[in-house]
Amino acid sequence: MANHDLMLGQSHNLALRQNQRLVLGHDHNLGLTQNHDLELGQTHDHHLGLGQAHDHDLGLCHSHDHGLDLGQRHDQEGDVGHSYGHDNEFGIDQKPDHGDNELALSENNELTVSENQEFDDSLALAVDDSHDMGIDPARDLQHSQMVVSLPPVLQVRNSNPSYELAVGQEFPDVKSCRRALRDTAIALHFEIQTIKSDKTRFTAKCASEGCPWRIHAAKLPGVPTFTIRTIHETHTCGGIAHLGHQQASVQWVANTVEQRLRENPNCKPKEILEEIHRVHGITLSYKQAWRGKERIMAAMRGSFEEGYRLLPQYCEQIKRTNPGSIALVYGNTTDNSFQRLFISFQASIYGFLNACRPLLGLDRTFLKSKYLGTLLLATGFDGDGALFPLAFGVVDEENDENWMWFLSELHNLLEINTENMPRLTILSDRQKGVVDGVEANFPTAFHGFCMRHLSESFRKEFNNTMLVNLLWEAAHALTVIEFESKILEIEEISQDAAYWIRRIPPRLWATAYFEGMRFGHLTANIVESLNSWILEASGLPIIQMMECIRRQLMIWFNERRETSMQWGSILVPSAENRVAEAIEYARTYQVLRANEAEFEVISREGTNIVDIRNRCCLCRGWQLYGLPCAHAVAALLSCRQTVHRFTESCFTVATYRKAYSQTIHPIPDKSLWKELFEGDPDANKAVQVIIHPPKSLKPPGRPRKKRVRAEDRGREKRVVHCSRCNQTGHFRTTCAAPI
Repeated sequence: MANHDLMLGQSHNLALRQNQRLVLGHDHNLGLTQNHDLELGQTHDHHLGLGQAHDHDLGLCHSHDHGLDLGQRHDQEGDVGHSYGHDNEFGIDQKPDHGDNELALSENNELTVSENQEFDDSLALAVDDSHDMGIDPARDLQHSQMVVSLPPVLQVRNSNPSYELAVGQEFPDVKSCRRALRDTAIALHFEIQTIKSDKTRFTAKCASEGCPWRIHAAKLPGVPTFTIRTIHETHTCGGIAHLGHQQASVQWVANTVEQRLRENPNCKPKEILEEIHRVHGITLSYKQAWRGKERIMAAMRGSFEEGYRLLPQYCEQIKRTNPGSIALVYGNTTDNSFQRLFISFQASIYGFLNACRPLLGLDRTFLKSKYLGTLLLATGFDGDGALFPLAFGVVDEENDENWMWFLSELHNLLEINTENMPRLTILSDRQKGVVDGVEANFPTAFHGFCMRHLSESFRKEFNNTMLVNLLWEAAHALTVIEFESKILEIEEISQDAAYWIRRIPPRLWATAYFEGMRFGHLTANIVESLNSWILEASGLPIIQMMECIRRQLMIWFNERRETSMQWGSILVPSAENRVAEAIEYARTYQVLRANEAEFEVISREGTNIVDIRNRCCLCRGWQLYGLPCAHAVAALLSCRQTVHRFTESCFTVATYRKAYSQTIHPIPDKSLWKELFEGDPDANKAVQVIIHPPKSLKPPGRPRKKRVRAEDRGREKRVVHCSRCNQTGHFRTTCAAPI
């Protein structure tokens, strides 16, 4: 029976019939508790006998490596009470006055304990493979499969020198004493129960019933130091028989994972649980890990509530460190709970008004923080086509009123500095609040719909990839004839789809009909372009989120400014490449000159008329993209004009450098804000305003993975019809009407 440990459960009897031997072998564990000797003989009362007169039952289990546990309770028939330890081995607690012992079989079949060998917690009792053990036939068990139906043992107390407590050990205060005892209890897998804890005394005992372990610490006279005065007995319990630990509080979890979270703030609660189980051997709930992480993150970055409370001070710091910037916070008039925040840095304002394309994209993303909310974004595009964030707004919820407010603040920002600025082109989704806000605040601007939002709505309605592709081709078409041909192709596939498209005026989305200059931008996919870091910031407290955005802008401005200093061309790289490509095509074109400004350019695709004075071509490429098309390049080269002189100024390297010429400056740590406001009465008055968190809280449960598009909000659901009873509101498969 090698590799089979013998375990006795509570109220199970062991009987070995006559002429059957119990031999000690290897790989079988026997755990003995203190003050109990086990003897095997034929004539001894109150012992476990070998003979015919004593038939006792033996309950055994099939699993391997089960330690034999002999507990403290012996009855007259040889029954033995048992307790259990982790990993199916029982640690043996002995009184200090017991010497080292050896477990052996004497010649008269008695199992005795001698004193010449070490007897420790891992002592094993084994049954030799070459001998049989007699089992009561009523049990009908195999020699190699003996089981005891016992509850699984989950944790066992073990010794760990790093967590040993000793009389005379000192601690700075009672909190340090409690922490040390808590860590010891978790490390050694036993739970404690506090008897008394105040400023001068601390007493606790083992939470297991009947275990004599007890500790007492007290404050030394005249000093704050706490000292362990007494530690009574050793443990007689077998450790904890459940998964968690009473002392593994949320604060303990926070202290345990603090260093890891400082190194990797994105560590998930699930990973925290796995590490605690691996290192400490206990299993906690997901909520404990989540709360522990939140406690550390709040200490590192500040709480969500503190973020709203410090918003007025933060806005003042922005205006102090970045003069010319706009930072406004608004609270609800009734309870001063947070409602709106608007921030735009002076460096962004200057760069957009003096160097960027006259194009503005509007987008939003829903925040994932404790109090939710929505981040509104207004973003320009630099000469090289990269995003150039201009303004940010945080609102308690997305609605028409908040969009109207955000666009009003944006209008006020631009109105101050728009003396020489051309007419704006604004791209957004089709949400009613945005459309009304643009019309009210930018009546002269060209407003175009973002094709990403439009195509997603179209896909949801018809779910046909071919139709969606044709819709995009129609949007990219440069001429009305090409646009109409694509719409006819859609109509041939689905008249409903063509009708759906024609209901939306093409001047709002189709390139061929759009009156403004979009420079080839059909989408305002700001959030998607910023996805790598904007989603991470959206879960932070509001000041931390805005600081994450500010730092990213500061890095962008510096990197792009330094990169542009290395460019030796006249145009930015993307524009330089497009012009070079147009020159290659222009070499094959035939150019006929009508006068000093008008040209006829003949190519394989047809004939186009170019007017270099008005910078236009019949193909509309020059007007739409701001760069000479291949026909215009052919005309310019024919009259020996420099092509680069006929591009929009925003594409030049000099203008690009002007876009990033200003600096977004750092903001001091919040611990210094009060000190920096001293001597400034206006700032002191502003920061006295207290902003409370908004009333919206993050709902319980798993957040939805698929976002609800703004254009789908408030839209009436399609009415379903039952083909069985001809009623609405349900399908045939769920119809309950009688036939």
